[in-house]
Amino acid sequence: MKGEIFACKHFAVHDGPGIRTTLFMKGCSLNCRWCHNPEGKKGHPQLAYYPDLCIHCGACSKACAQGAHSMQDGKHVFDRQKCSACGQCEKACVKEALSFYGKTVEPQEILPELLADRMFYRTTGGVTLSGGECLCQDDFCAELLQLLKKENIHTAVDTCGHVLWKAFEKVLPYTDCFLYDVKAAQREVHKALCGAENHLILENLKKLDERGAMIEVRIPYVPHYNDQEMAAIAELLRPLKAVKSVKVLGYHSYASSKYEALGLENPMPETPMPSAAQVKKMQDMMEESISSH
Repeated sequence: MKGEIFACKHFAVHDGPGIRTTLFMKGCSLNCRWCHNPEGKKGHPQLAYYPDLCIHCGACSKACAQGAHSMQDGKHVFDRQKCSACGQCEKACVKEALSFYGKTVEPQEILPELLADRMFYRTTGGVTLSGGECLCQDDFCAELLQLLKKENIHTAVDTCGHVLWKAFEKVLPYTDCFLYDVKAAQREVHKALCGAENHLILENLKKLDERGAMIEVRIPYVPHYNDQEMAAIAELLRPLKAVKSVKVLGYHSYASSKYEALGLENPMPETPMPSAAQVKKMQDMMEESISSH
């Protein structure tokens, strides 16, 4: 079973317990306005161009068989419409002005890279599958997670929950922890912010809870967008017994350059990031509200 990935991050400390290696997979079933991994939204390979790094050497134009790259008056010009995402230009670029997001791999092929840092995992660390939405590629995830468990590696799945339940059923036997996103409580608000209603997400969360899965709920905090949803989210989480922790994650705008490089419109170009004090206040409110019942 082949899968489409776009990055592998080593020594991650925010993607589950301990020190971890995080594999990022292409494709997502939501379209969140604040997405910080826009290169993971589409399921197919994409080329990003960072003009500030370009030295206009022309190497990419010589490597590109489609004519997507050309030199005009000594300057590099990129015609995205002609790009077939073959990746040859990235290999030719000496200044990393071109980044290719998308690689097809098999579980056995990527396994050695995921095991490379196992000496640092110790008792709590391990491997996290993320995205995009990794469970859009459920068969690949299940096979890879099974291989990791055979190596006695702690496994985590970072998910938005907007997939059919059968995807969770496939990975449940091989997943030690679910990092589960809850972005809004009201259906219409969730649809406006994330492109789809949240009934499937909440149903899957309830089913995971009934199965006794280890769950860490993650709530993105985006001022002026979902801050009014926090109290209602707490109400939804109170009855769940398998939720071991809740983390409020402050929105950041670090992905703005990625949108431009991918030729995508940034849906939140001027949204301010919350301060550390604001995030802590929201975290304290969430913990107090959930534990009060």
